[in-house]
Amino acid sequence: MVSLALRPQWLDPDWLIPTFGLIGILVIVFAESGLLIGFFLPGDSLLFTTGLLVATGQYLHYPLWLVCTLIVIAAVAGDQVGYLFGRKVGPALFNRPDSRLFKQENVAKASEFFAKHGPKSLILARFVPIVRTFTPIIAGVARMEYRVFVLFNVIGGVLWGAGVTLLGAALGQIEFVRANIEFMLIGIVALSVLPIVIELWRARRSSRRTGGAALAGAGDDDAESTAPPADGRGRHAKR
Repeated sequence: MVSLALRPQWLDPDWLIPTFGLIGILVIVFAESGLLIGFFLPGDSLLFTTGLLVATGQYLHYPLWLVCTLIVIAAVAGDQVGYLFGRKVGPALFNRPDSRLFKQENVAKASEFFAKHGPKSLILARFVPIVRTFTPIIAGVARMEYRVFVLFNVIGGVLWGAGVTLLGAALGQIEFVRANIEFMLIGIVALSVLPIVIELWRARRSSRRTGGAALAGAGDDDAESTAPPADGRGRHAKR
């Protein structure tokens, strides 16, 4: 297998899995599901690669059902910790200063996502990098009803954790995929970072529009300020 140039080697699933095995996979899934420091870890590509390697018998020699079960447990437990962290920290999270591992814009994106989709955001966010890390935390900050959170957390954990892994295993049964596994991994990593690229593009486009609207508003204010004063009958005086 080859090292992928799209991200550092220590974030490549084809390096992480042979190096740390199933334990490493579970730790990463747990961390990315609800710990603030886990937002940059590989998620979709890691699970897909895990299923692919289980199907092809490389590095991971465990039953597929066991791998999927443990991944789902790690994903659900990670969101659980994120929720409890959000309930404990509360609004203070929004006042936390930016650092190398924490950006307020990530909290804002997750908050907007949660406000838009409600409880089902816990399912949808599983398939969106970065957002999936912060959404359970925001659910805790918003003090979502615990029973509702657990329900949607489990559904999301199963659909994402088992679903993506099973997809990788299913494709791993195809001869073409097994013969071109390096290229398949490159493609999966590219797809996993695509939502981030799209989100950055949208954010930049939105900032440009906001800046343009602000300039236009400033121009209108200048025009009003330079208009001649009106006389007593509401008509502008001639210069």
